[in-house]
Amino acid sequence: MNSLLHHNYKKLIFFISFLSTVFATDQGHNAFPHLDGSTLSIFWVIPFAGILLSIALFPLIAPQIWHHNFGKISFFWAAIFIIPFLVMKGFPITLYELIHVSLLEYIPFIILLLALFTISGGVRLTGSLVGKPMTNLVLILVGTFFASWMGTTGAAMLLIRPLIRANAQRQYKVHTIVFFIFLVANIGGSLTPLGDPPLFLGFLKGVSFFWTTSAMLKPMLFMVISLAIIYFIIDSYLFNQEKAIEDDEENHKLGLEGAFNLLLLCGVIASVLLSGFWQPDIHFTVYHVEVELQNLARDILLLMLTMISWKMTSQTIREANEYTWFPIVEVAKLFAAIFVTIIPAIAILKAGTKGALSSVIESVSNNGEPVNYMYFWLTGILSSFLDNAPTYLVFFNTAGGDPATLMTTHYNTLLAISAGAVFMGANTYIGNAPNFMVKSIAESTGIEMPSFFGFLVKYSLPILIPLYFIVMYIFFL
Repeated sequence: MNSLLHHNYKKLIFFISFLSTVFATDQGHNAFPHLDGSTLSIFWVIPFAGILLSIALFPLIAPQIWHHNFGKISFFWAAIFIIPFLVMKGFPITLYELIHVSLLEYIPFIILLLALFTISGGVRLTGSLVGKPMTNLVLILVGTFFASWMGTTGAAMLLIRPLIRANAQRQYKVHTIVFFIFLVANIGGSLTPLGDPPLFLGFLKGVSFFWTTSAMLKPMLFMVISLAIIYFIIDSYLFNQEKAIEDDEENHKLGLEGAFNLLLLCGVIASVLLSGFWQPDIHFTVYHVEVELQNLARDILLLMLTMISWKMTSQTIREANEYTWFPIVEVAKLFAAIFVTIIPAIAILKAGTKGALSSVIESVSNNGEPVNYMYFWLTGILSSFLDNAPTYLVFFNTAGGDPATLMTTHYNTLLAISAGAVFMGANTYIGNAPNFMVKSIAESTGIEMPSFFGFLVKYSLPILIPLYFIVMYIFFL
């Protein structure tokens, strides 16, 4: 892993340097002909819709085909966009758009996920507890807290197996896994850009690191406290319907293996904060795309922390965590297609009422003013059935795409987009990446999890939707 990362990083630097030498010009950034979204028809959005629908439907209707061919399917949709775009818009604009989205969004996004995935995979919670209602609630709340700082994926992978072990003797345990998905795999990631991918995309677009913390705190606390109370009532009732669990001597206190990785997670936080607060006003131009020094430094530091974790963590810990590279490889391939195919969608949305998606703009605005509750619901509903990261990006740009304005004048608009993407990713197994991973781990231990629609109808609709309406009335009306 160490040599592989080092080799790939050297190739990346060489590629950037090559492009800088070949394509850098004396022209200013604004002199380059940018893509005009008002000239694009709605048909350019088809590849973006295609990859999102593939992600949503293929794992359900053809899981084996998807498992072995998701990379090819992703490449297909990317090619469906790139080839006609190259023919109709020309090489310069095509190259510019691909370099822009790669260097400023996709590569930093994947590097952060790689760092969080690798480092959190080196931490293992050992021991087991008795799955009583209070014990389960504490484990879920601990995971909810960690999710904002080590990512929803990292927190979910750290605590799902101890939670399953604690409930091994319980008769009713599906609801515990479901609430774990609600809180740890989704809502717990609300407070920082490290917590959930859509918030990190916002950070890359210029949203302040701690804006997310302060803005999302109240709605997150409402959701967490409400769900914690509902869960404790349900679990206490079901616990009393079961036979008493024997607290044998084999159960012992929890321990932590690979604890030094928690220090590396602090390094991840520091690296991200560095890129937000350090402004040296130095940049490198790659074919009219400005790569700022602080962002390059952040990505290098994250890769270094990843390599340190991989080299210094015992492989027995990762084996016990059933650590594999498959999840991060899958995310990298899928999001490569997403970030490429979203290019025309974002350009059209930036064109506002002059673009082919004017109906979307009009549905979330009234006489030019944003309708915040519509941003909340539309972002959330699409996040439930597609993926919350690109959905966030679409509505971020629909709202104007200017982080300074969104953090101040349109504060509640950005809050509505953020809350919709993070909260409603919990509605289905496909709303956020950790959801399906938790489901798979639970089923591998013999827990019969509900189907896609069973999860939605039995749990999400009756439990989450009423809470969303309350959030809407409190914060967005």
